[in-house]
Amino acid sequence: MKREYPKPKGLVVAGIMSGTSADGMDVALCRITPSRLGSTAEPPKLKLLAHRSFPYTTKVRAAVLAAMDAKDISVAELSQLNWRLGALYAEAVRKTLEATKMRADLVAMHGQTLYHQPTATTFLGAATRSTWQLGEASVLAEALGVPVISDFRPADLAAGGQGAPLVPMLDYALFRHATRNRILLNLGGIANLTAIPAGGDIDSVLAFDTGPANMIVDALMQHFTGKAFDRNGALAAKGSVVDSALEPLLALPYFSADPPKSCGREQFGKAFVEKFLKTPRLADSNAADAVATATAFTSRTVLDAYARFVWPHLGQRAPQALATELLVAGGGAHNRTLMRQLSEGFAQSGVKVTTTEALGLPIEAKEAAAFALLGWLTWHGLPANVPSATGAKRSAILGKVSYAG
Repeated sequence: MKREYPKPKGLVVAGIMSGTSADGMDVALCRITPSRLGSTAEPPKLKLLAHRSFPYTTKVRAAVLAAMDAKDISVAELSQLNWRLGALYAEAVRKTLEATKMRADLVAMHGQTLYHQPTATTFLGAATRSTWQLGEASVLAEALGVPVISDFRPADLAAGGQGAPLVPMLDYALFRHATRNRILLNLGGIANLTAIPAGGDIDSVLAFDTGPANMIVDALMQHFTGKAFDRNGALAAKGSVVDSALEPLLALPYFSADPPKSCGREQFGKAFVEKFLKTPRLADSNAADAVATATAFTSRTVLDAYARFVWPHLGQRAPQALATELLVAGGGAHNRTLMRQLSEGFAQSGVKVTTTEALGLPIEAKEAAAFALLGWLTWHGLPANVPSATGAKRSAILGKVSYAG
C-alpha cells in the first residue's frame, strides 16, 4: 500500500529547543510555506513571527545536569523528569502563543538531550549507538491541542548518521547565497558549523560539531563563582590564556577526525572539566585565567576546524565565490571576548564575521526555528536530514508524531 502524506501547505509551527547548556528553552513561532507552489525540490520558506526565551529554574537545571550521562539515577527520576519537562515545554509554548495572540498549527519539540553516543560501543555483546532526548510529547499535544513532532535524531542515527547536526537544513533554506560562501556557526553548549559553498545545492553542504562552545566556560564559572555563565566574556577578558595547557587539548583525536562527527557532554562534560582543572600550570591559575583559557579553547578549535576542513571544502566547490562570511548564532554570540577572538582569527583568512541578527534571525531563535522547519517537513512526509552533514546513508523522515485528542 502506498503511504499517503499531507499535501504541503503553509502552517504556523512552534519550534522549541533546549540545548546542551541546559539553561532553558527557546520558542520560535514560524510561518512555513512550500517553495514554488508546493514543490519539494527545495526547502520551504520560513518567516520568524515571534521568539521567546524561558530559563530553567535552578532546581530544574540541576536535575537536568544531574541526569546527563548519570552513573547513578533511578528509573523513577528519569520518568518523572521526562514528564516534568514535557509540562514545562507546553507551558513555554502556551505563554508564547498568549503573549503574541497567535495560534499554532503544529509544535516541533527537540527535547533535552540526556545522552548522545553516535560512535558505537559494546553493549550486551553488540556494537550499539544511541541518542536520547527527554520531554514527553503527549503532554504537549494534550495541553496545546495540536499535533507535536518530537524525537528527531533517532531516524538519522538508525540510517547510519550521527544524528547531528540537524540545523543545516535551516541554514541552507535561509542563508544559501549564489555568489558568497556562507558559514553558519552556532555557539551553544557545543559549537557546530554549516559550510554552504556559493551557488551550492543541498548535497554540497558540510556540517559538523567543532567541539565545546560554552559548555566548559559555563562549568568553570559555576565552579569558581557560582554563576551560570561568563556574561559578555567579562571574566575571560581579565585573564591570560595558558597556552601550555591548550596544546595537549588541541591535540585530542576528535579535532583532527574527519567529518561527519558530533559530540556532547559525553566528551566535554564533567569528567573533561575535572581533567581540565588539573592540567599542569592551569591547576595553579586563578579563575580568570582558567576561563580565558577555556574561551580560547573554543575559538581555536573553531578556527582549526575552518582551516582543516571548511576552507578546503569551499575552495573545491566554489572557487569563484566573491566572499566568505561567517554568521554566528547561539548564546556564545553574546560573549564579546570569544567573538573578538573569532573576528581576529578569521580576519587573517579574509572571512567577515557577523551574526544571524544582521540577516533578520535573532541569535537565540535559530535552533528553535530549525526544529520548527524540521517539524513541518516531518508532518508532510519529507526528509529533513542532510546526509552530507550527518553521514547518513540516505535521506530520512525525522521525528515521531503525537496527536492531540
